[in-house]
Amino acid sequence: MSRRVLVLAHTGREDSLKAAWEACALLHASGIVPVMQESELADMERFFGHLAQPVEVLHDHVQLPDVELVMVLGGDGTILRAAELVREVDVPLLGVNLGHVGFLAESERADLAQTVEWIASREYTVEERMTIDVQVWVRGQKIWHTWALNEAAIEKANRERMLEVVTEVDERPLTSFGCDGIVLATPTGSTAYGFSAGGPVVWPEVEALVIVPISAHALFAKPLVVSPRSRLAVEVLGRTDAQGVLWCDGRRSVDLPPGARVEVTKSATPVRLARTHQTPFSARLVRKFELPIHGWRGPVPKADAIHTGPIPIVRTPRPMPPLQVPQSDQPGDDNDPTTAK
Repeated sequence: MSRRVLVLAHTGREDSLKAAWEACALLHASGIVPVMQESELADMERFFGHLAQPVEVLHDHVQLPDVELVMVLGGDGTILRAAELVREVDVPLLGVNLGHVGFLAESERADLAQTVEWIASREYTVEERMTIDVQVWVRGQKIWHTWALNEAAIEKANRERMLEVVTEVDERPLTSFGCDGIVLATPTGSTAYGFSAGGPVVWPEVEALVIVPISAHALFAKPLVVSPRSRLAVEVLGRTDAQGVLWCDGRRSVDLPPGARVEVTKSATPVRLARTHQTPFSARLVRKFELPIHGWRGPVPKADAIHTGPIPIVRTPRPMPPLQVPQSDQPGDDNDPTTAK
């Protein structure tokens, strides 16, 4: 049975088109059938002409569950678009960064040929990233239901009006304040909008939800890290007529009138990301953000590798008993001849 890999690219950019063309050629040379969406394949053929290698069309020649892997060529936005496509069928994503930071991407454009070799030899692992379930309620009616891999971001709709909100954790109110917005993020999203708003960086394997206020006018409006089993909610207060807007992963949005309620919980359906490098997350942070690490000495030697001699035992000397003077040696003794009359 033939192996198939879906190639997704931002075909509005020339560098993405060239990377997609090269990826299809490399996959075909490795014995893997490249698959593309019809619109993206048409864009590539308009740019390059008829392709020498055969490419199957998604939903025409092949269905999504028959694809082994999705190779995403672009930045984090392209990967988020791909996640919308494959989340319900458990097909893993492998990102090749063509953008700036590309935190979700696994490899860079220069490593494209090596990445295809890893795919061909199945030298990759798959990890699951937590997603969130997002619901919007207005006057007791659910008006919107979606999900997010990175975050659900509540923002003020008008630049000149501050948004008044009250936060809630586990069905108990926490605090209210005026703000420019508030981010409800996953660990994956902690390095995206949440990080830009001053939130903490959370390691991907940590199961948690993050609340990050944006420019809050309040004393207690700090970023919070809560249990993934918690139910988070943010209500847009009616103190003013300021409107809000909810964005999920920066791709899907809905308006929030005064009185709207946004509820966020951990979703039961994760997104699967393919990994070709077994590098620690700290190393990814250093590489993606170009963090300075000059002067680092590394871990100290392990205790069991250090050989030392026996530890000397210091004994405390026993105290000497007080000197006892014999009775016969006492002055004025009647038996002492020197004192006899």
